[in-house]
Amino acid sequence: AVNYTDYTNLIQYNKMCDPNPEYHHVLLAIYSVVLLSGTISLAMMVHFMKSSNTSITSIAVLNLIFSHFIFLVTVPFRIYYYAIGCWHLGNVWCKVVSSMIHIHMYMSFVFYVIILITRLMAFYHRAGQSFQRIQALLISAGVWIVVLVAVPFTIKFSYGTDMNTNSTHCFKFGESIQAAAKVINYIVSTLIIVVATVLTVLQANVLRVLYRKHHDGRTSQQDFGAQVKSMCFALVMVVCFIPYHIFRLHYLEHVSKMQNANEVFLSLTTFNCLDMLTFLGRRNYSLCHACCAVKIM
Repeated sequence: AVNYTDYTNLIQYNKMCDPNPEYHHVLLAIYSVVLLSGTISLAMMVHFMKSSNTSITSIAVLNLIFSHFIFLVTVPFRIYYYAIGCWHLGNVWCKVVSSMIHIHMYMSFVFYVIILITRLMAFYHRAGQSFQRIQALLISAGVWIVVLVAVPFTIKFSYGTDMNTNSTHCFKFGESIQAAAKVINYIVSTLIIVVATVLTVLQANVLRVLYRKHHDGRTSQQDFGAQVKSMCFALVMVVCFIPYHIFRLHYLEHVSKMQNANEVFLSLTTFNCLDMLTFLGRRNYSLCHACCAVKIM
């Protein structure tokens, strides 16, 4: 016979662990897709990058690959949590996994901006390639040094400081956002929306100009293809980042009521892990174009 007390405790435990199962199912599906497709695209991209030249774009792409990789390492722990509804891996690791999705988003945004600004500068002002490589390496090193220094400090002393040590929940740090932190969040979200929009408009204008030249045979296939890749990165920012930060401006005023919705919107930003497919698609197009040319000859 089943002990009634044990049965009651089990029900209470399940309620405590999984208060919003409908969101867990959605998040479980999203992160499973991101982990599988992101891992495949990164593996293929690493293989193709072995034969690419060292340029400012390839340096930025390598940084993107590394940031995607670090984030994808933490995704299985999110899947574990949303699958069973409880967190048993400790507060510190919860904060690390929780913060990693934000770090990944902001790091990706920084390298997208670097790629787009570099391509825009190359279009309007032809800069020396050697100077660009040195500049890219210095910027990359600076960004990662700041991250390696600031992130552990923030996780230790500022992020999720009011979390219950015996809590079986994770990724619920919205209510710990203080007034000063809200102001910073407003500024960062607004900045991302404005910068992503402006860069996308500028990149679209470059593509329009090059399309006319390409249509008239006045520009090379390589230049036009490079700007198409940049436009794809700009669209990734628009699709993955802007909707979340627009929502976040509203979320910051209704944190207690919208934490679950925030987790869903935040999870959608992780689809930028598929940005590497931009390069794979372009490479496949080039291979097909070359094969067709050989057959015609």
